[in-house]
Amino acid sequence: MHITHLHELGWNHFFQSQLTLEALATSLPFRVTGVQRNLIECLGLDAQGMAQSLQLSTYSWRHEAPENHPTVGDWLLLDRDLQPLHLLERKTLIKRRSAGSEAVLQLLAANIDTLFVVTSCNEEFSLNRLERYLALAAEAAIDVVVVLTKKDLCADTSVYVDALRKPYPRLPIEVINATDARDVAALAMWCSSGQTVALLGSSGVGKSTLLNSLQGDDGQVTAPIRAKDSKGRHTTTSRSLHRLQGGGILLDTPGMRELQMVDCEEGIQATFADIEQLARQCHFHDCQHLAEPWCAVLQAVEAGELEQRRLDNYHKLLAEQARNSGSVAERREQDRALGRFYKQAKASAKRFKSRD
Repeated sequence: MHITHLHELGWNHFFQSQLTLEALATSLPFRVTGVQRNLIECLGLDAQGMAQSLQLSTYSWRHEAPENHPTVGDWLLLDRDLQPLHLLERKTLIKRRSAGSEAVLQLLAANIDTLFVVTSCNEEFSLNRLERYLALAAEAAIDVVVVLTKKDLCADTSVYVDALRKPYPRLPIEVINATDARDVAALAMWCSSGQTVALLGSSGVGKSTLLNSLQGDDGQVTAPIRAKDSKGRHTTTSRSLHRLQGGGILLDTPGMRELQMVDCEEGIQATFADIEQLARQCHFHDCQHLAEPWCAVLQAVEAGELEQRRLDNYHKLLAEQARNSGSVAERREQDRALGRFYKQAKASAKRFKSRD
């Protein structure tokens, strides 16, 4: 990825304003373009203003809480010797509880301007899953565009558009064939220079094919869809940043087989704003909308004004985020306590060494 100015990587006033005049003169901003188990891949401009790609060890953050670890899209401040100083404040952050049984917070992407939620016009389409993605974006205050792919394999795409338009009449929706340049051009307004967009969706919905088209090359390996069940094969294995033809930056993510909500109550409430509005009319202020009398939400379901599926998903996501947030908070406090212990031990070791 060749750059001549940090703006091309998404650098803007939000990040610039965090630096003092001294920091501007003595340090270098680098953007995280990839994260491996023990390495952080970064891109920026060196002291001579030349594009520099480098790898940093994650060792510097070994005692930090998970939310303080660098993730793809972050900005790091390095010294003139290209050693890490600190992580800049994030504009936005997408996170989840990590897959598996361990209660660990996983950071997916930072400093995203627009999220392309990608799904396909076939059996892969799921309103429940889309609402999960929308809540994630709402919590992070990121603009969303739903991209419906594989329109060339669908006889009637209006079925999928209408299903989304009913609960979200103002939601931007683009229906495309990801291999058609004219279709993909409809996304250009969100991919201009200085803008960072991310692709989020389950495996096989066409994210890598879409990335190829936005880049104008075949930099990502894509897998053909299976005809039997309309499911594509997983092709992206790690999160990474890519430069687009229009000058923007795009983050591709692996297909999310498990996307557990955490610290996302406000995002869920925003995604289900219609239910939240109905809830204000319930007779009991602590109504759970399950079986209480004079519940305005349940009355809306009975009247056909609210889908039972939508209410069920609302309950499911709220319960999930409450459960996960509690367990992650407990793990977070354990990590912080361990981090404090290591820092105190390190400080004590320095004091004893100075006495010698």
